Amino acid sequence: MENTIYIGLSRQIALRQSMNTLANNIANMNTPGFKGQQMMFSEYIDRPDKKVQEPLSLVMDRAQFRVTEQGPLRFTGGTYDVALEGRGYFGIRGLGDEVMYTRAGNFTLDADGQMVTASGHFVLGAGGQPINIPAEENNITIDKAGNIYGAGGQIDQLMVMEFDNDQDLTATGFGLLKTDQVGQQAESTTVIQGSLEGSNVKGVQEMTHMIDVLRSYQSVQRMLQGEHDRLRSMIRGLSESG
Repeated sequence: MENTIYIGLSRQIALRQSMNTLANNIANMNTPGFKGQQMMFSEYIDRPDKKVQEPLSLVMDRAQFRVTEQGPLRFTGGTYDVALEGRGYFGIRGLGDEVMYTRAGNFTLDADGQMVTASGHFVLGAGGQPINIPAEENNITIDKAGNIYGAGGQIDQLMVMEFDNDQDLTATGFGLLKTDQVGQQAESTTVIQGSLEGSNVKGVQEMTHMIDVLRSYQSVQRMLQGEHDRLRSMIRGLSESG
């Protein structure tokens, strides 16, 4: 295979991965607390044939990283809608009782009075246990520190954690993130009741980027088609001359 095709294919693979990431961002533009993702690419030097003097400069998609900037806050007035302003994450009980984290604060109560996420996972209190709201409480307030109060006094406190490296939190689905890091109780994060943090994805910017990726992909495709035609013509010419 010619070097041009190697290089072109590596570029197309990178562009396709970038397109998938952009599509996922756009699909989650209205998901509470969603953080957009971007690709990290680097140059990869390869020499598939040791007889070739010049190495090949290929494209490699190294990783994805989350854009951690604050999403816009939207007032909802919902008692159990809570937004975070700052670097913190809500503690959530995931599968197998594993503690996971989320920025999506669109919580509700289940039939047993326990606070749950939109996907039904338990919201944890500062002590690591699911938060239970007594049935007789109908005037719930949540302060900026995440303390939950009813008419009879404090009921619990939301678990809100901060981490040294936000990029080490891995998405697992349902808006949940997991990490092996040991978090710290949030000190610089404010809890806002009656509001939700929106996605930080900027739709127009993502669509513009998607168009650029599509045009680049088509350009590489034309180059590969031209190279294919050149090789076919060369092979035909050699066979005819033979």
